[in-house]
Amino acid sequence: MSLSATALCSLAEWFERVKRDLPWRNTRDPYHIWISEILLQQTQVATVEPYYHRFLAAFPTVEALAAAQLDSVLKVWEGCGYYARARNLHKAAKQVVAQGGGIPRTSGELKKLAGIGEYTSAAIASLAFGEAVPVLDGNVERVIARVTAEHGFITERDVHQGLRRVAEEWMQTAVKARLAPGAVNEALMELGATVCKPREALCDNCPLRRACAGRKTLKDVTVLPRKPAKPTTPHYDIGAAIVRKHGRILITKRPLHGLLGGLWEFPGGKQEPGESLQECVRRELREELAIDVEVGAHVISVKHAYTHFKITLHCFECTHSGGELQLVHAADAKWVLPTELRRYAFPKADRVVLDLLTKN
Repeated sequence: MSLSATALCSLAEWFERVKRDLPWRNTRDPYHIWISEILLQQTQVATVEPYYHRFLAAFPTVEALAAAQLDSVLKVWEGCGYYARARNLHKAAKQVVAQGGGIPRTSGELKKLAGIGEYTSAAIASLAFGEAVPVLDGNVERVIARVTAEHGFITERDVHQGLRRVAEEWMQTAVKARLAPGAVNEALMELGATVCKPREALCDNCPLRRACAGRKTLKDVTVLPRKPAKPTTPHYDIGAAIVRKHGRILITKRPLHGLLGGLWEFPGGKQEPGESLQECVRRELREELAIDVEVGAHVISVKHAYTHFKITLHCFECTHSGGELQLVHAADAKWVLPTELRRYAFPKADRVVLDLLTKN
C-alpha cells in the first residue's frame, strides 16, 4: 500500500511540531548518531539520555573510543545492559580508525562494521548523510502494519519483507516530494513511539489517520501487528561466592564472547538438578577456578530478568580452603579490596551485591 506525497508531507509537518527534544536530534555528527542508535537498541529513551552524555564525555571521538581499553568502555556502559553493544562499538571504532578514521557514508558500507545491522545502518546513513534508505524498527513496523492492515505474523519472513517493501515505496515517494530521508525516518519512529503505541493507538492525533486501513477496518487497531504467543520464560538459580582472603574479595572476569562477556562478577554458576545451592557454589569454583571453598552464611538473593530468561542470584560468604587458583573457564581473576570493587564493570545483579558489600 502506497502513501501519497500529501500524507507523507503531513507526517513530516506533524513531526516538526511535536517532536521530542532529544540530544541526538540536535546534531548530524555521524559518530554521535551512531552512539545514540546503538544505545537506543533495547533501551528506553529516558535511560539512554544520561548514558549518551556519559559515553560521549568519556569517548568524544571515534579515535578516542578506538584507543580506549575495553574494560574502560564496559565500565562507562555499566548498567545499560546488552553489553555486546559496547563490545561491538569498541571493535567497530577500531575498524573505522584502521580504515582511515572516516565513518562510512552509506548503509551498505556501515553494515560491514561490527554490531551494525540493517536498521542501524539505515538510521545512521539517512540521519547523518541523507541516504534515501528506510529504517524498519519495531515502531515503524507497527505503523506500517496498521496503516496497511497487515494481518500476518510480523515474525514471518515474507510478512517482514512485505513491510520493508512498503517502507521503501514510502521513502521513494518522500524523496520525490523533496522530503529529507532522515526526517521521514525520524517521523515514523516518533509516530510509533508516541501515538501508534503497542497497547494504545491515539488515532485522533495521527497525521496518517485518513490513510490508515487498520483504522477503517478494525474496531481496535492495537490487535496489529500480530505476533505469535511468547514461550514461557525459563528461570535459573545461580549460586555465587563472596570469597574472602586477607581482607580482599575474589572477583572473576567472564569470557569475552558470550553473555555479559568481559564483565566482572562474583564467581559461581547455574544450579544443577538435585544439588543444593551450597553444593553448586563448591562445584562451580572447582570447575571455574580449580579452588576449594567452605560455604558459609547466605548473604543475599537477587532476582533479575534478561531478554529470554530470568535468574535468582544467591550469594554466600565463602573462605578459600584449598587449591591454587587457575583460570580454567574464567578470563581473569583478582583479589581486590572492597573499596576497589567499583572500579570494575559488573552486571546489574552483581552490582546489588557490590552495593551491599561496599555499604558494610
